[in-house]
Amino acid sequence: MVSALSGLTNDDFAYQAEALQGVSRTFALTIPQLPDGLCDVVGNAYLLCRITDTIEDEPALSAEQKREFSERFAEIVAGRQEPDSFAQDLGELLSSSTTESEHDLIAHTARVIRITRGFSDTQRNALERCVKIMSRGMAEFQQRATVKGLNDLPDLDQYCYYVAGVVGEMLTELFCDYSEKINERREELLALSVSFGQGLQMTNILKDIWDDQRRGACWLPRDVFLAAGFELSSLSSAQRDPGFTKGLFELVAIARHHLSNALRFIMIIPPRETGIRLHCLWALGMAILTLRRIHATPAYRSGQEVKISRRSVWMVTIVTSVVGRSNLALRLLFGILTYNLPRVEGRHLEQASP
Repeated sequence: MVSALSGLTNDDFAYQAEALQGVSRTFALTIPQLPDGLCDVVGNAYLLCRITDTIEDEPALSAEQKREFSERFAEIVAGRQEPDSFAQDLGELLSSSTTESEHDLIAHTARVIRITRGFSDTQRNALERCVKIMSRGMAEFQQRATVKGLNDLPDLDQYCYYVAGVVGEMLTELFCDYSEKINERREELLALSVSFGQGLQMTNILKDIWDDQRRGACWLPRDVFLAAGFELSSLSSAQRDPGFTKGLFELVAIARHHLSNALRFIMIIPPRETGIRLHCLWALGMAILTLRRIHATPAYRSGQEVKISRRSVWMVTIVTSVVGRSNLALRLLFGILTYNLPRVEGRHLEQASP
């Protein structure tokens, strides 16, 4: 095991906060709501996941290169390799398709890892497991990415597990490590955590259908659309088919189901843990509003068309800050906001696992 990197300074934590602002304004908003014992580790975890995402999203890398870099990064997070050569090797291959903020994040991998190695054993183990499973799973799916979509709904479940469900499990472990009271409900939370992650990820997949297609990928399940009378190989932003809309609404219903489990997850968190609740509620609220826009605008042609406004984000933060401690108020608010969304009918939903 490589020893922890020396020289950890406040500048490293300042860089972590700056990097979060650059790569995700959403998480830069939600993570600071967490209590001091969680804010730094969750922020670090997000950057580790973002480095993994950057590898998988880079079009200039072959499938084999993506697998190699993903495995190297998992070893770095586990403390068995150092990050400097990784950052240099990967940085030289990144194209202009990767954002400037992501280029900068890769260049400063060592700073992120210095913080990682300063956490407790429990925290490091949670982060290491997440990155290992995510790296392995994303590399697997990237190797068979196609505009024809995924095979079926279980395939989508598995993809969502690797991309987001495992993050839900990691956050649950971190929350339980932070609070003995939360840890008393650990098994209940873990049972809902994958579904929480899947609800958020499915919302992102639906929002980004056309952007992903332009990049040569489609994460929609073929079986759902075939049952609706539409073949995903015919998918084009220039055409609309009633079968496509029917399949889209089926996925909206499934995503809503998972988001209802996300609410159940949040309501288990003790009301006095306001910061943890708000961190989760803001992500849930923004997903619900995005899903509403998708349902109301099925002919959208880009993610930008269904992206929620800054005013909507502001409303989510204000309203949930007022009612976030009341489970009754949260149930009523969820019911109102999702009232017009389609419901799952007669489909048994399974959660993916490793």
